[in-house]
Amino acid sequence: MDKLRVIEIKQSVFEDNDSQANALREELKRDNVCLLNLMSSPGSGKTTTLTRTIHTLKDEMRIGVMEADIDSDVDAHTIAKTGAKVVQLHTGGMCHLDADMTRQGLEALGTEDIDLAILENVGNLVCPAEFDTGATKNAMILSVPEGDDKPLKYPLMFSIVDVLLINKIDAMDYFEFDMEACISRVKKLNPNVKIIPISARTGEGIDEWAEWIRSVVAK
Repeated sequence: MDKLRVIEIKQSVFEDNDSQANALREELKRDNVCLLNLMSSPGSGKTTTLTRTIHTLKDEMRIGVMEADIDSDVDAHTIAKTGAKVVQLHTGGMCHLDADMTRQGLEALGTEDIDLAILENVGNLVCPAEFDTGATKNAMILSVPEGDDKPLKYPLMFSIVDVLLINKIDAMDYFEFDMEACISRVKKLNPNVKIIPISARTGEGIDEWAEWIRSVVAK
């Protein structure tokens, strides 16, 4: 196996992250690149969902993935097996990416041959929600084992996403997860959010998720 590229990402020295994020968004729009910022807590199934997503869409669009983590390159090796272009981003202990760090990742990834760039953000429900990465759209995964009360505990995360994937619905029988209550709590925070129940393991709901991505990339 070829040696995987590992990029050390440094924290931005600029204070005006929102300005940098808006500038990056405009540049990506001019280059016809859609940047999807995917967030969740550890263990929610981000990498498995990404693998399913890539296999579903790789014949329709050129996909690149930035795997952000404090350390390790396990997820990047998993994504590399799909044939998608991938780089591992090490954040040097930071629990999030900001716009400048995302720009560094995109430069390392190279966007000249990419239609869809996916940033798998560092796994937690606090820090990533606080920093605009310059993404075209923000997506989040909540898994059934985490519980339906997470919108009450982490309201900012649920309020800033464009789409919410509720993953591991194949395990609903084993957990006390109230889907209706969860959706109601999310909608109170974010009335316009798109909510898609999925199972990354079985593939249920992945077609609807893929269709949402198609609509975003086509704009």
